[in-house]
Amino acid sequence: MNFYKLEANKPNGEKVSMDTYKGKTILLVNTATKCGLTPQFKGLEELHKTYAERGLVVLGFPCNQFLGQEPLNNKDMEENCLINHGVTFQLMEKIDVNGSKTHPIYKFLKNKLRSGIFSNRIKWNFEKFLIDSTGKPIKRFSPKTKPQSMEGEIIKALKNV
Repeated sequence: MNFYKLEANKPNGEKVSMDTYKGKTILLVNTATKCGLTPQFKGLEELHKTYAERGLVVLGFPCNQFLGQEPLNNKDMEENCLINHGVTFQLMEKIDVNGSKTHPIYKFLKNKLRSGIFSNRIKWNFEKFLIDSTGKPIKRFSPKTKPQSMEGEIIKALKNV
């Protein structure tokens, strides 16, 4: 399977092909607005603002599978992220990241990066995947990994563009 053949929907239902991001370095994260890790939105936004011009794309995929910590509908979630967390990076519609309804993007990512401490399951909100400019998943970060601590890996991936 090729990452660039996958699709997701924006909160308004508009389809987005991952092919749109060909040649970019992508940081993909499952998000939730009512989680103890929600302050990570600020760090993700800082990465987005700092490195977007160099080719970084941050994509947020809201998920309500972890203790119902994303209860908002897509429109309210997007508004909440902007108003309360300053999020301007691209958010997608709410998806499942585990189970029988796992979104195809997450099936792909979990299959590609499941060694070590990472299984074929997303452990919690704010688990992150770094994808290089060729569409290859290169690094998986735990939910507790703060966005600023990923900066070195992001810079390294951007240099390989």
